[in-house]
Amino acid sequence: MGSATTRAAITALGRYVPERVLTNADLEKIVDTSDEWIRTRTGIRQRHVAEPGTPTSDLAARAARMALEKRGIGPEELDLIIVGTVTPDTIFPATACVVQDKIGAKKAWAFDISAACSGFVYALTMGVQFVQSGAHKKVLVIGADVMSSIIDYTDRTTCVLFGDGAGAVLLEPATDDNGFVDFYHEVDGSGGRYLIMPAGGSARPASHETVDQRMHCVQQDGPHVFKYAVRKFAEASHILLRRNGLEPSQLDLFVAHQANLRIIEASRERLGLPDEKVIKNIDRYGNTTAATIPLALGTALDEGRLKKGHLVLLASVGAGLTVGSMLFRWSGVPW
Repeated sequence: MGSATTRAAITALGRYVPERVLTNADLEKIVDTSDEWIRTRTGIRQRHVAEPGTPTSDLAARAARMALEKRGIGPEELDLIIVGTVTPDTIFPATACVVQDKIGAKKAWAFDISAACSGFVYALTMGVQFVQSGAHKKVLVIGADVMSSIIDYTDRTTCVLFGDGAGAVLLEPATDDNGFVDFYHEVDGSGGRYLIMPAGGSARPASHETVDQRMHCVQQDGPHVFKYAVRKFAEASHILLRRNGLEPSQLDLFVAHQANLRIIEASRERLGLPDEKVIKNIDRYGNTTAATIPLALGTALDEGRLKKGHLVLLASVGAGLTVGSMLFRWSGVPW
């Protein structure tokens, strides 16, 4: 990215979460769990969930419209839409195509990226390349998931973790020295079995057996994913900072994927960051998969903790197993 002649910057942000709130107390009535058990192990108090049958494209379109309204432009100005999601409306067409139609972005082409909890960061990296190469002037990147559609609400190890939501950012050429600096991503495909929805693809097409065995729902080896995430959040962050001659102390904000409060805290400690430099909103939203990071950026703006010129580090770990991190200086957006 350092060789690019044009730097990409975020010029607007939009977000959306469904109105319906599912609290820990609500889950106590559904599955064998407790508010204390959930809070002490995850940091989650509540999560927003869509009404059954709500497609991911609805949430994504709402976040997209908000970003465009903040920027004061129409959808017809968009060149490209990229959606990171693991809960597409359908296997095909891509959810990004549906969003393109819903918001009226008639001149934009569109595609999806599947990287689970790293989906937004991966999609953002792709979007940045299109702007920095000079190929496009306005790229909309969306992270959106309706996780409630693939959760087994009899499995207390997973149903307490996830919520629904969407976040969108507009990328344009930077007009100053702010914008994206670098990225670092990796994948450990051998770990794919530790976080997976086993059925619904070509390996295990839908059948009575797969439905009866709840194989169309998220399955996770929690301890393995936890250890991997704690290690990789810090490793990827250090690699990215060292590559750019920076120390963690120079960061103004660390925005990690909101998977588990203990993971975020462990990553903060490994980076040696004070609490005020770390965004945490998992208590309100749970793990919204591809939507967590744009929602967290929104929280940072709400709290007045994200200012123009701030050096920001994004970090994510997701199914795959995928790792994504990005470094940028905040350009300042209408909010």
